[in-house]
Amino acid sequence: MLASIAPGERAAFPPVAAGTLPLRKTKRPPAGAGITVGRMYEKSSSLTWRPLTSEDARAGADLLNAMEAVDKIGEKYDEEDTRQELIDPYAELERGSLAAFDGDVMVGYMKTNYKPGAEEIHRVFMDGGVHPDYRRQGLGTVLLKAGVAAAKELHALHHPTLKLVVDVQRGEHIAGVAELLRSQGFAPVRYHQHMEHPLGHAIPDTAIPVGMRVEVWSEQNDEEFRMIRNESFRNHWSLAPLPADSWKNKVTNHTFRPEASFLLRDVTNATPAGMLVTKYWEADTVATGVRNAHFMFIGTLGDHRKRGVASALIAHALRAVADQGYGRASLQVDSANPTGAFGLYEKAGFTSRRRFVCWALEVDAQTESCDTARMGAGG
Repeated sequence: MLASIAPGERAAFPPVAAGTLPLRKTKRPPAGAGITVGRMYEKSSSLTWRPLTSEDARAGADLLNAMEAVDKIGEKYDEEDTRQELIDPYAELERGSLAAFDGDVMVGYMKTNYKPGAEEIHRVFMDGGVHPDYRRQGLGTVLLKAGVAAAKELHALHHPTLKLVVDVQRGEHIAGVAELLRSQGFAPVRYHQHMEHPLGHAIPDTAIPVGMRVEVWSEQNDEEFRMIRNESFRNHWSLAPLPADSWKNKVTNHTFRPEASFLLRDVTNATPAGMLVTKYWEADTVATGVRNAHFMFIGTLGDHRKRGVASALIAHALRAVADQGYGRASLQVDSANPTGAFGLYEKAGFTSRRRFVCWALEVDAQTESCDTARMGAGG
């Protein structure tokens, strides 16, 4: 449920999926959440439609975990995980979300996030999902269309002069997703690999480069972490700089592990060279019994590339999380990463476990009315 899903970032609510049951008619969605799309469901039934609110964290976590039982993307959530996504400063829930409820149970939803800063192209990320027991009833199609309509509305408000692209990321193995997205004009444009490391003897013996020192995250160097993330990912596909409020919401939240997040500094001039950010989801451990340290961002500043910065940070972080009692490390990487990160991670002992597809819809927002429509990278 993030504004921009990059390798290493985790979407709390995965994108909409197809499923397994016959069509049922439902109540029309409210204005501001894909009103035209809602005409497909004007004849009422037991489902209620409304925008998401910050009070939906528990229901959202229950829906995500029901989806995970079938879709198996390796992600479990608790109430605090989903609440963090619902209070994202760049998710306007009233305009940019829609959820379907059967009584108190959330059975489907979509959510869009706009980018506060964009140049030439404004990429709006959409995520969503349908409960396995309510799939093949048309809910996924309604939610997907509502998401595109919401993206147009947010785009018109924030970046009306730019080109609009709507992005969705989904596990490649999930049945029905490709057919649903293609039916609405989306095309696959990128692939992300989820990679895992077993720790133990597989940790490489890579030394810190001469003239550099490692620092653990602190309040004093937090802004340098954010700067490295923004600068090192500046030319990466689909990414935009994270402003301070978004950094706090997405990165240094309750899942952040400061004791396992590191900055490498050039001691000759005291300038930062690279950083690695680690996150941890307790719900995953409850479900699997394994403590997984997820390397959300690995970034190296351009002047320090080809000096072994990323390799040193990875090896240092792997040793640290092993010492801290984690049983595994993971990350995601863009298969087309321009810095050669995939090979770097393989050399460090990571192996691919699953693949995610990034789908995109190019929208001519200037000719369509909003009322008719809504990584770690190393170096």
